[in-house]
Amino acid sequence: MKLGIVIFPSKKIQDFANSYRKRYDPNYTLIPPHLTLKSAFKATEEEIKQLTATLDKISNHFQPFQIKSTKISSFKPVNNVIYLKIEESEELNGLQKEINEKISEEVLEYAFVPHITVGQKLSNDEHSDVYGSLSLNQFNYEDTVDRFHLLYQLDNGSWTVYETFRLGRD
Repeated sequence: MKLGIVIFPSKKIQDFANSYRKRYDPNYTLIPPHLTLKSAFKATEEEIKQLTATLDKISNHFQPFQIKSTKISSFKPVNNVIYLKIEESEELNGLQKEINEKISEEVLEYAFVPHITVGQKLSNDEHSDVYGSLSLNQFNYEDTVDRFHLLYQLDNGSWTVYETFRLGRD
C-alpha cells in the first residue's frame, strides 16, 4: 500500500491554498492542501500495524505547536513548484525528523522545507507569470497543529486518511 504522513492546516489556510490550487495544481482533486512530513512510501498490511504503533508513540512526544506562513515561494530551478512557505520551528522540524528516522532507513531525496503546494507541473513561462503574480500577495496565517495523519492512496490516485494521531496526549 502507498502511504504518506501529512499535516492538514486549518480550513482558512486550506481555502486560501485551494483558491490557487484549483487553477495551478493538477493534484487539486486528489488531496487537500497539506504539509508533508513523510513523502509517499510503501508498506504491507503487517508493516502498517507496526507503523501506526510507532506513530502513536511519536505523537505523544510532541505538544501542539504553532505554524506560520507569510509568503509565497518556489523550488525553481529544481522544479516548478509554487508554495506557501511555512516558517521553520523547532517543534515542526523535530516532528518531521523523528517520523523519518523512526519509519525508515532511507536517505531523504530533499532537505525538509515546510510548505503547502499551491501550484506544480507548470511550464517555465507559466511558472514565471504565476509566481510573479502570487509573490505580491500579502498575508499572515497562523495555525495550531495538534495532529498529523497517516494517509493511503486509493486506486484512482486520490489520498484518504488511514489514521489520525493527536499530539501530546500524555
